Amino acid sequence: MLNVTIFRELPMTLGTGMYRLALMSQQNAPMITFARLPEVPLDQITAHMSDPRVTRHLPLMPDHWDDGASRDLVAAKEASWAREGLGHWAFLQDGAYVGWGGFQKEGAEWDFGLVLTARAFGLGGVITRQALEFARGEPRISEVTFLLPPSRHSLRGLARMGATQVGRVTYDGAEFLKFHIDVTRPG
Repeated sequence: MLNVTIFRELPMTLGTGMYRLALMSQQNAPMITFARLPEVPLDQITAHMSDPRVTRHLPLMPDHWDDGASRDLVAAKEASWAREGLGHWAFLQDGAYVGWGGFQKEGAEWDFGLVLTARAFGLGGVITRQALEFARGEPRISEVTFLLPPSRHSLRGLARMGATQVGRVTYDGAEFLKFHIDVTRPG
């Protein structure tokens, strides 16, 4: 049984609120928190985004990633918070960085993306369920889409969460499997 605590923190300088979500198990399992990307040192993001075990699932990934690319990523994701009032978080397990992801407006749809470090691949379902719980409480979001590369073979977790595959899409020249979840229904 999982308990969720949502802390509403003081508004950021851009006037958007920051949510810090904490996930705790009653069995003293590791705590997962959702923080903002600028809280993570750039070198950790660079190491994460340079790991071939991660990049093989990122078809839009450039050939080279450095601290400048990490800085650009953080700036782009923070711009989403400024523009939409919602964006991407850094995910921390017991205070240690394990990846990033969140919501991004793609046309009229809210897309959820998740990029975990290789050591955290098993946390995808837990983090996604928590993000979907957040979406259920966000009045602007009625459905969430997911774009997964065809290299992802294990898709049962999304099905268990209620996602249905709606087809294949091409985005910036790369093919993705597209999934949809209606978050107006209880998870």
